Amino acid sequence: MDEPMALYRRYRPETFAEVIGQSHVTDPLRHALANNRVNHAYLFSGPRGCGKTTSARILARALNCEKAPIADPCGECQSCRDLARGGPGSIDVIEIDAASHGGVDDARDLRERAFFAPVNSRYKVYIIDEAHMVSSQGFNALLKLVEEPPPHLKFIFATTEPEKVIGTIRSRTHHYPFRLVPPKTLTAYLEELGRTEGVPLEATALPLVVRAGGGSVRDTLSVLDQLIAGADDAGVTYDLAAALLGYTPDSLLDEVIDAFAAGDGGAVFAAVDKVVETGQDPRRFAEDLLQRLRDLVIVANVPDAIGIGLIDIPGDRAERVENQASRFGRADLTRAADVVSAGLTELRGATAPRLLLELICARILLPGADATPDGIQARLDRIERRLSMVGDAPAPVPPVAAAAPTVPSVEAPPAPPVEVSAPPPVEVSAPPPVEARSDRDQVSMQAPPALRPPSTSGEGAPVEASAPTGVPGVADVRRLWPDILDKVRVIRRFTWVMLSQNAQVHSLEGTTLTIGLVNGGARDSFARSGSDAILVQALTDVLGGTWRVEAVVDPSAGSAPTPGRSPAPQRPAEPTPQQPPPADGPTEGGEAPQARAAEAPEAPSSAAPVRERASADAIAAARASIRDDAGRPEAYDPDHHARADDPAMDNDGLSHEELLSRTLGAQVISEIPHD
Repeated sequence: MDEPMALYRRYRPETFAEVIGQSHVTDPLRHALANNRVNHAYLFSGPRGCGKTTSARILARALNCEKAPIADPCGECQSCRDLARGGPGSIDVIEIDAASHGGVDDARDLRERAFFAPVNSRYKVYIIDEAHMVSSQGFNALLKLVEEPPPHLKFIFATTEPEKVIGTIRSRTHHYPFRLVPPKTLTAYLEELGRTEGVPLEATALPLVVRAGGGSVRDTLSVLDQLIAGADDAGVTYDLAAALLGYTPDSLLDEVIDAFAAGDGGAVFAAVDKVVETGQDPRRFAEDLLQRLRDLVIVANVPDAIGIGLIDIPGDRAERVENQASRFGRADLTRAADVVSAGLTELRGATAPRLLLELICARILLPGADATPDGIQARLDRIERRLSMVGDAPAPVPPVAAAAPTVPSVEAPPAPPVEVSAPPPVEVSAPPPVEARSDRDQVSMQAPPALRPPSTSGEGAPVEASAPTGVPGVADVRRLWPDILDKVRVIRRFTWVMLSQNAQVHSLEGTTLTIGLVNGGARDSFARSGSDAILVQALTDVLGGTWRVEAVVDPSAGSAPTPGRSPAPQRPAEPTPQQPPPADGPTEGGEAPQARAAEAPEAPSSAAPVRERASADAIAAARASIRDDAGRPEAYDPDHHARADDPAMDNDGLSHEELLSRTLGAQVISEIPHD
C-alpha cells in the first residue's frame, strides 16, 4: 500500500496560473519571463504558506525550460519533468535551508561552487529559504556574488521577515511581497478540491477551515487533510470541524447573544458554566464571541452586508444574524465588542480564566455601571429601541362583528365571556330581581360588543388580521413583560394575579407566544377563564400587532420572579359580615342574597355533592352588578368589592373546592363551619 501524500504536496502548483490569491506577483513575473527581462536576484517575502517557495520553484522551471523565454513552463521537456511535482529534482537548482546553513562558512562554500557552470540546464538557480536566518557575516560574504553574479547564476531569496535581510542585499534584488489568500478565494479553492477528492464538504464547515488556516494555503490544506482523515461517510461536517478545531458551536453563541439582548444574566452565566464544564477554552470562547459581535456590528451598520458579500456567512445563518443585530443598538454592540476585546488581553495568561470571562459578561450586561460616553450611548440606544418598538407598532385591526349570536342550550352552563378590551362606560339600567329572571334570560346574557371575541366568517374560519411588519423577539417580550403585566392588571385583576405568580414567558414563534404555568390546574384555569384573551389584548396594547397565546406546563414558572419589578400587593379581602343581609333585594355591594349565600362553606352534613356548581342566578346577578358599576361616569376601582373567595368572579360556575383544585392543585379534606 502506497503511503498517502499530504494535500499541500499533492496539490502544489506547477505553473503561475495555478497559484491562487497572488496575482499581483505572478502576473509581473510571467510578463518578465515572456519578455526575457528576468533579474539576477529576487526577494520573495510574506507570511508562511502563501506560495513563496512554490513560486521560486516555478520561476526556476520557467528559466530552464527548453521553450524559454516562456511565461509558464511547458511541462514536457526534461528540465520541467525533473522539477515537476514529485519529480527527482535537478542538480542545477539548489535549495538551501538558511536556518541550518546560514553561517559565514556556508556562504563561502556557496560562493566557491557558484562559479561552476550548470550541468544540464541554462541557469544554475539558488533558492535560499528562510533567508532572514542568514547571519550578517554570511550576507556580507555573499554580497559581491549577489551584486555581480556570473551570467549563468540566479538567486531567489524567500523569507517571512524581509526587514532582517540586510539592506545591501535587498537593494540588489527585485522584491515581491506575497500576501495572505482572501477567504472567498480560499473557500472556492477548497470546494473545487473537495470535488476532486470526492469528499463531501459541508458549506457551514468551510468557514471554520478557512478561519483555522488564517489565510495560509498550506495551513488550510493541512487542517482540511486532518478533517478528511477523520471524517466518516457523511464527509466533513460542521459538528466535526467545530469539535476538532475547538470552536464554540453556533447554538451556544446564539444562546449568549439572545441572553445579552434580553438582559438575562442567568442565561449568560449558565452558558459560561456550560463552556467550562464541557472543557472548552474560555479564551477561545471569548474570541468566537468577539467574532460574532463583529458580524453583528457590521450588519447593524450595513443592513445589506451579507447580500453584498461584506460578511461570509452561510445562508442558514444569515437570517439569524440579521435578527440578532436588530435587537441591539449600534452603540450597544460597539461597546460590547470593546469590552470583549479588552477582556481578551486580560485573559492572556490568566490564572482564573472563568472568573475573568464572567466579569466580561457582567460588564456587557450592566451598561449603567459604565460612566464613559460609550456606556451612556448604550443606555440611550436601549431606551430609543424600546420606544421605537412600542411606538411604531401597527395598530390592531378591530374584530369583525358577528352576523348573529348563537344561543347555547339551557342545560349547558353559560360560557365565560372572552374579554378582549376594556369596556367603554355605558348607561345600564339597574338589573331586575334575580327571582324574576327566567332560565332563558339567564342563558342569553352576553358580554357587551366590546367584550365579545372576534367573530368568524360564514364558513366558520376565524377572521385574523395580517401579521405586523416587525414582530418583536422573545427577548423583547421578556424585557417588556412587567409593562404587559401592568396592562393585564388594568384590564382584569384575576388574570394579573395568575400571570404574576404562576407564569413566565416560555417561547415565541412568529406571533404565537407560549406561556409556561406552574401546574396543570393553573394551565386549565388560564384557558377556561378567558385569560388568554386578556393577555392577547395586553400584548396588543403594549407591543401592537396581532398575537396568539398558548399555555404549557412549566414547573419552574412558579419560582421565576417577574423581571425588573416586584408584583404589587393585593388588596386584602373584605371581612364577611356577621349579620346576614335582608332576605329580599340585593346587598350594598350589588350582590344578590343567593350570591352571598354561595360564599358560605357547606356543612359536612349537607346532602349536596362537593363538586356542585354555583347557582347560575348568583353568577348572573354578580355580572349584572359589575356592568352596573361600569356604567358609572365617575372614576372607580372595578375590583373594589372583589374578594379572593368571591363566586361572582369568572369561575365558569365552579364551587370554591373546584377553584382551589384547578388553580392551586389543592384538595379539600374537610371543612369546619363557623357560625
